[in-house]
Amino acid sequence: MTEESKIDLKDAVAIGIGGMVGGGIFAVLGLAVQLAKGGTPIAFLIAGVIAVITAYSYARLSLFFPNKGGTVHFINKGFGKNVFSGGTNNLLWISYIIMLSLYSAAFGSYGAKMIEISGNYGIDKHILLSFLIIFSTLLNYISFKAVSVAESIAVFTKMIILSAFVVIGIYGLFTSEFIHQLDVSQWETPFSLISGGMVIFVAYEGFELIANAVPNIKNPKINVPRAFYISTISVVILYVLIAIITVGSVSFDKIGKAQEYVLAVASEPMLGKIGFTIISITALISTFSAVNATLYGGTRVNYELAEDDELPHEFTKIFWNQPIGLAVTAILTLIVANTLNLESISTAGSAGFLLIFALVNYANFKLSKITESKKIVSLFGIILCSTALIALVFQQYTTNLLGVIVVAAIFIFAYGFEYLFKRWEKNN
Repeated sequence: MTEESKIDLKDAVAIGIGGMVGGGIFAVLGLAVQLAKGGTPIAFLIAGVIAVITAYSYARLSLFFPNKGGTVHFINKGFGKNVFSGGTNNLLWISYIIMLSLYSAAFGSYGAKMIEISGNYGIDKHILLSFLIIFSTLLNYISFKAVSVAESIAVFTKMIILSAFVVIGIYGLFTSEFIHQLDVSQWETPFSLISGGMVIFVAYEGFELIANAVPNIKNPKINVPRAFYISTISVVILYVLIAIITVGSVSFDKIGKAQEYVLAVASEPMLGKIGFTIISITALISTFSAVNATLYGGTRVNYELAEDDELPHEFTKIFWNQPIGLAVTAILTLIVANTLNLESISTAGSAGFLLIFALVNYANFKLSKITESKKIVSLFGIILCSTALIALVFQQYTTNLLGVIVVAAIFIFAYGFEYLFKRWEKNN
């Protein structure tokens, strides 16, 4: 690749922000308020701190081990190619499927509500989310260039609209009758704030996509760390401000009733039905682009795992000009999105990425002499991710046992399948 065709800092930051502000914030904001109440901004801040610290490990590993495989490559470097690393990389692919389900669920919820308030007719959200998955899969088969263009337009559009939402929303807080909901007396317990932040951690996971683009970034020594830090810190600030505006503008009762499309409801006190429609359309554009991009990313992970002998080589076969993993990923996404509730999907995604990020932090800790890293930062990342995962599982065990069962099943399948596959390979 020539220097002229490489991407600059602005493009790299856009990849990170686009990956994070995909569909997560639209899907999980209401869930966060349900768990943390007035302390929702703190819950987002806690999750954001973990993301920023983990971004340090990603930045160091990306500089010294640049590879389009990103997270897969870092896990293999840190742990070697074995059953454990293979299982972890399988977990990454499954976590992509969970994220696709989350984005699709958000698309279905916002779309169904927008159609409902139009007064013409209603449509079940499962029909809409299934349509999105099928349409995006076909688009990936037909033209990745179209996917890339759609993502670029969507990132620009959603950031402009969400920035406008923040500016108008802050102004509206001065006259809001619900501003008292931000008082400390309205916060949930510290444990609930932590666990609430962890359930919605999926809203931050997208910064890891920068690692896949590192081989194509200009002046990587300077631009790679900046891309990780600028994107993660910017999104933390954006999410905290959105949480402040939502909690301070809409009653908890109304947020509870509109949990799956709460950001659109939060725009109504300032802009009325027009605001609801604008945010809903933004959510549809954002989740559509997120599904497109994540389908491609998940397929690439699947393909690379098969090439590295961590999945059967059948996954490297081509079906209609794309790896067969695209169809498999889409089918599994359809099943998950139409089967699990939003909280269980979010819990499974957050748990998967918290474990993966803990292991990436460990990989950088282990390789700190090579990556010229400060071990204490990665150690802190390991502790935070591990503690957060434990807090998440414990909280969900008491309130959403299904979510814990789903997490356990995913972990067992990811590592169990890899163990059985390696034994089968060895015997054949």
